[in-house]
Amino acid sequence: MTAEYSHVTVLLQEAVDALIGDDSGIYLDGTFGRGGHSELILNALSDRGRLIGVDKDPVAVSVGQALEKRDSRFEMEHASFIELGSFLAPRDLAGYHGVLVDLGVSSPQLDDAGRGFSFMNDGPLDMRMDTSSGVSAAQWVADVEESELVRVLREYGEERFAKRIARAIVEAREEQEITTTKRLATIVSEANPAWEKHKHPATRAFQAIRIEVNQELADLELFLDRAANALLPGGRLVVISFHSLEDRMVKRAMKRMAKGDEPPPGVPVLESQIKRTFRVMSKAIKPSDNEIEQNPRARSAVMRILEKLSHD
Repeated sequence: MTAEYSHVTVLLQEAVDALIGDDSGIYLDGTFGRGGHSELILNALSDRGRLIGVDKDPVAVSVGQALEKRDSRFEMEHASFIELGSFLAPRDLAGYHGVLVDLGVSSPQLDDAGRGFSFMNDGPLDMRMDTSSGVSAAQWVADVEESELVRVLREYGEERFAKRIARAIVEAREEQEITTTKRLATIVSEANPAWEKHKHPATRAFQAIRIEVNQELADLELFLDRAANALLPGGRLVVISFHSLEDRMVKRAMKRMAKGDEPPPGVPVLESQIKRTFRVMSKAIKPSDNEIEQNPRARSAVMRILEKLSHD
């Protein structure tokens, strides 16, 4: 029997308020999770509104299928959010009035030792969002070249001691296969010479390997452009991220899209003559002190909003 793990949705009301512009519109929750955002979106929609939920995680999909049975305005897809364009044609839809994603790992995934995301609870070294496909973290760690492991730790974990930690992992796997989170966390911790205050020494390495196993940043890059293209005029893209790599990518992509087709340097063109298709709405939004106090995992959350302009 699968244990139930609670999840507190971050920036819940703020995200839904930013997303809904037309209560009769078509919306997509690209990271359904346990349905926190979706439930509130449905509450904000009229009888004519529709919502598509998407998630890679089979457990999340089962929660979504239960919601599908309770509310005819909702449909669940077991897929990646990068596939959002493929959900339109079969439903005879032209686009979305709003798309929301809440990136990273959910609390139930972290808290369930069997998923292999946590260095705090021993379990099989898996880390896959979609446990029905792909290569597990254990398989990846067993086969990866040392130089590639260094790159992943450095780029995705921003790990200062990437070379040292990678060498320790390679040496350890030669003695015995690394199949549990506890063993990997111990190897990384012992190889890390400078433990950060209030941060487990394996935090960065686990983040890096998880991002690589799930291709999170590659998918995010694809998703941002695809989601923007799938928006109807007046539609909004709302992205909540939890670490600097994601947020930097989101910020740059939205800034680039909002800049529009600017002329080459030196060409005299009025600002009013530049065609802009998108605009960034407000500055980055962060959780309130009260929300962080209630849910410490919200501390690093950042929400950004992009709106597709209407050219009437």
